[in-house]
Amino acid sequence: MKRVAILLSGGGSNMVALVRSMTGDHPARPCLVGSNDPEAGGLRRAAELGVPTVAIDHRPFKGDRPGFEAALTAALEEAAPDIVALAGFMRILTPGFVDRWAGRLLNIHPSLLPKYRGLDTHARAIAAGDTEAGCTVHEVTAALDDGPILGQARVPILPEDTPAALAARVLVQEHRLYPLVLRRFAEGRRDRIDL
Repeated sequence: MKRVAILLSGGGSNMVALVRSMTGDHPARPCLVGSNDPEAGGLRRAAELGVPTVAIDHRPFKGDRPGFEAALTAALEEAAPDIVALAGFMRILTPGFVDRWAGRLLNIHPSLLPKYRGLDTHARAIAAGDTEAGCTVHEVTAALDDGPILGQARVPILPEDTPAALAARVLVQEHRLYPLVLRRFAEGRRDRIDL
């Protein structure tokens, strides 16, 4: 049985989708939910789901990203995860951290990578006149929002779409895609899935 640690910075809706999927014959179970924000709503939701939590506040480490990551790594190593799933974890990770978890580190990003790395993905897709948007689950590498793509889900961009409306529709697909990819990844599969 694979052990999965999930890292988040906000409300944790993707974390909830992942945790709820890891039941029955699923080859993995959640072992930890961690956040860089002690007030993150996702920590409370994880505790309600019976998953151990940890908060490593990034603010005392201002200007010391390696120090923050060392504290985060210590908490992760205590939980001994086989897989680390980033689910709205809003910290850019150093190559040292990524190397430490290489081959075991997943992320979900709200665009059809390689398009729109970084922030404001929905507004950028609308502004570009794109006809579709979506989300991507990928293995994490040292480059921002890069790495082998394990899955994508697409949604049409409607003429009346606002960034918020598009984000809400993409989020529904994130909650479908990430659990599917995590299960396949825990089974040792790296082949891409498209929804």
